[in-house]
Amino acid sequence: MADYKIKDLSLAAEGKLKIQWAESRMPVLMALREKYEEEKPLAGMKIAGCLHVTKETAVLVKTLKAAGAEVSWSGCNPLSTQDDVAAALASEGISIYAWHGQTVEEFYRCIDKTLEMRPTLTLDDGADLIFRVHNKKPELAEYIYGGTEETTTGVHRLRAMAEAKKLLYPIIAVNDAETKRDFDNVYGTGQSSLDGIMRATSVLIAGKNFVIAGYGHCGKGTAMRAKGMGAQVIVTEVDPILALKATLEGFRVMKMDDAAKIGDIFITATGMKDVITRKHFESMKDGAIVCNTGHYDCELNLVELASITKNITEIRPNNEEYTLKSGNRIYVLAKGRLVNLAAAEGHPSEVMDMSFANQFLALLYLAESGKGLEKTVHDVSRAQDQNIASVKLETMGIKIDKLSGEQQVYTKDFSAGT
Repeated sequence: MADYKIKDLSLAAEGKLKIQWAESRMPVLMALREKYEEEKPLAGMKIAGCLHVTKETAVLVKTLKAAGAEVSWSGCNPLSTQDDVAAALASEGISIYAWHGQTVEEFYRCIDKTLEMRPTLTLDDGADLIFRVHNKKPELAEYIYGGTEETTTGVHRLRAMAEAKKLLYPIIAVNDAETKRDFDNVYGTGQSSLDGIMRATSVLIAGKNFVIAGYGHCGKGTAMRAKGMGAQVIVTEVDPILALKATLEGFRVMKMDDAAKIGDIFITATGMKDVITRKHFESMKDGAIVCNTGHYDCELNLVELASITKNITEIRPNNEEYTLKSGNRIYVLAKGRLVNLAAAEGHPSEVMDMSFANQFLALLYLAESGKGLEKTVHDVSRAQDQNIASVKLETMGIKIDKLSGEQQVYTKDFSAGT
């Protein structure tokens, strides 16, 4: 029996049903499982994973195990673990250390437990496990062939480490694959963030001034869904190109100082700290709703909010009413953590199918070639991206055209003119 620390093993039956549902919606990853479970190309590999414990993640974990890997897992956010899914994995022999509502100390203790196996591969969402190896357990790096990173925030920080020559083993930026970033981040974040807001508040979205901080892939997807539900979308940005894109998509663009005065619902999607601070909270209207869909909870400065608050009341699950000294009320969702995972179930299985297919194939590549790679951040190959997209289309019953031989020649014919 695997070692584990979870909330309640008796929840396993419920978790298994959720996993079965996800498996029925993730045909690409299931095809990979079927292809590699006899060959077992990951035999002898020890994978330490730090990623949201959801039903979709469970499908990935089971696929890695089916391919021969020994797996040890922790959650990458204190509030995102689904306890029934964690129980299901523990009951199937997976070493897992995760439960909903961890303290920060417990969170890092669980990551340390996954590292006791001395992994040969790592899988990360936010790079907390990678940073733990580098900052606390650098001696483990000599055993590690390579790792993968799932998030924009994590990839940015790892590229900075690589530029500073501080990276101890190669990383594949799974987040930057088109079949991840342009689907998971856009359609997944957009739908699941609105889902989290509605579960935590039950408010009407239509007619609200919906302020989105950041118009990257996640912000763009959220804006798309909020607009589709009838919201008046306002975007705040620091990047002039992204601000211009939002403007040409028909959204109002302004500074947060101005948006704070008129917004009804605020959501941050920037990966940057202190996006909404004391001065913004002070200028918000009574009843404003504030949440975050970026990986870390530092985008909302809740310490500054608490300093101008006289009372905090949990109104409903994942919804805390901050009554300010001025008398105004501000509603903070999911304690400022990922609203789509803490207050809902995370991204739909269909988009995670492609993201986790990328994870699986990237780990397969690292198991074969990681020891010979430069210790930097590597991109997913174009061939892998297109292969995953082709398989996904096939499972959806969609056929597309192909270039003829003559057309392929034409694409490279620099002598052709008008």
